[in-house]
Amino acid sequence: MRLVRFLAPAGAFVLMAGASATLSAQSGAKLNRFGNPEKLKPSPTAPTITPRDLQIRLYQFADDSMMGRQVGRVGNRKGTDFIAAELKRLGLVPGGVNGTYFQNLPFHLRQYTAHSRVTVDGTPVAWNSDIVGVPGQRAPRPVSGAEVVFGGTQGDTSLQIPASAAAGKFVVLLPAPGGRGGQGQAFAVRQGFAPPASRFADAAAVAVVDLDNLTAGQRVAINEPMVASQAAPARGGAANGNAGPADSITLLKRELAALQPQASFRLTRAGAQQLFKGQAIEALSPGARGGVVEASLDYVELPTDWARNVIGIIPGSDPKLRHQYVAVGAHNDHVGFTTPVDKDSLKAFNDIRNRMLLANGMKPLGPQDIAQIRVNMDSIRTRYPTPRLDSINNGADDDGSGSMAVLEIAEAIMAMPVKPKRSVLFVWHTGEEAGLLGAAHFTRNPTVPIDSVVAQLNIDMIGRGRAEDLPGGGDDFVGVIGSLFDSKDLGETVAAVNTKQSKPLTLDYKFDQPIDWAGYNNIYARSDHYRYAQQGVPIAFFFTGLHGDYHQRTDEPEWIDYPHYARITNYIRDITVDVANGPRPRLNGTKPAKPKVIVP
Repeated sequence: MRLVRFLAPAGAFVLMAGASATLSAQSGAKLNRFGNPEKLKPSPTAPTITPRDLQIRLYQFADDSMMGRQVGRVGNRKGTDFIAAELKRLGLVPGGVNGTYFQNLPFHLRQYTAHSRVTVDGTPVAWNSDIVGVPGQRAPRPVSGAEVVFGGTQGDTSLQIPASAAAGKFVVLLPAPGGRGGQGQAFAVRQGFAPPASRFADAAAVAVVDLDNLTAGQRVAINEPMVASQAAPARGGAANGNAGPADSITLLKRELAALQPQASFRLTRAGAQQLFKGQAIEALSPGARGGVVEASLDYVELPTDWARNVIGIIPGSDPKLRHQYVAVGAHNDHVGFTTPVDKDSLKAFNDIRNRMLLANGMKPLGPQDIAQIRVNMDSIRTRYPTPRLDSINNGADDDGSGSMAVLEIAEAIMAMPVKPKRSVLFVWHTGEEAGLLGAAHFTRNPTVPIDSVVAQLNIDMIGRGRAEDLPGGGDDFVGVIGSLFDSKDLGETVAAVNTKQSKPLTLDYKFDQPIDWAGYNNIYARSDHYRYAQQGVPIAFFFTGLHGDYHQRTDEPEWIDYPHYARITNYIRDITVDVANGPRPRLNGTKPAKPKVIVP
């Protein structure tokens, strides 16, 4: 589920000993309060959809080794490799590009190679150690014969040299107070690429002295292609944040700066001292001069498979209808990793916060409410004497639950002696968390004709939905969204199949309408089905709601409700088969995203 923020303010989970706790002390038991283990060894799965099979799959797909599966990170490759390997084992027909299971999005990795060098007065500065280049989305302008000048403090113009004094220079800045440079910050350094435009736009390069608190590995990670990006930055005046009037020369300079941006670096204090001929950076006044820098920056841009959809097909059994498809999808990505926290303390905090949200009628909590949360750390330390630090956003429910449900449905249908009449198209979209990117790419560049897709069933977060997670939650709850919007036929099929279940679920349609719960605004447009609806494909979206661990490092497999999860997965399999064998759902257009437009 694509995030719309409603999380607690940063730093709010500084936890204290107190009267309330949500982690039950289990006296060393191996299972948590829901009967799930912390870890589970991989085992074979069977064609039947069972809680155990879903558990086996999800513990692998949402394992720490998947690194949060974020689009543009290596974890996305790991996750998509896992899915593709299972499709090959099960025997699905590759539905991607060039006979593969993959459809790569146009993402690229950008970095400086190990051949890059920076020297001051002819002496090298230790590359990726005392000085690290921050790659941007284009190769930087040359740095040659640039005199070093101390520019002052980052972000504080009262402590900086004037713009005219920086022109053509290699400007060195102290970091802003409280700015980046603390432990773990290397995880975020690639997000924005080069620094935003500043008064030093005419400098040859800008370097910030903020490497000392980073480990050697974190320093290397600044320049390593941990994250891919999809597109080059916009050109024009908006690129430097100045929308005001400008003359033609200024506009030309902006265009040139966008095409060949300023080089950006990060330094240790020792590296800065080398640039200033042995003078400590703290002893300098703004405007102080150093040596002359020459930089040879070997910048490379390579396509990457760290952003890809996974597509498999089970061909239909009817010679005529097999050229039509029922699409079943989920998103394979999540939000990656970040700075480590004590996972047990955070879990306790999240549970309390969610209880407060329920008690508040799902209205947003204010800072004063968050400040009241107290966690009994003594009970946590009884079970875990040493804090268990965790930096991985595992995405077990979001959307590991959907992804593994789709895989289980594929395995179940592959085992049918007679396949459904229509083909079934399974698509695990990437980049949902970044803006429904994979679904948008597939529906605009479909590997089967988009008008041959008779319906799309989207599964995003079906692993929880307990009463403690949201109002109306429970063993029978499942939210159904959009099933009646574009096709009354599809909506009626969704409802009718439920009545045939051995124990029907309670279909909740509340999210079809606007709702003022915290974090629930516009659910219809926040997952992959929306891109299909925009192309005139009838959709149904299955969802069991948000919860306290949503987009947190505590969204882990051990907190999933596997019996509930299995019931919903079996139900969606039955809908898939019913739609694949029945009449094509007609479009009635009660609430399409827009009029049907088929994009070639």
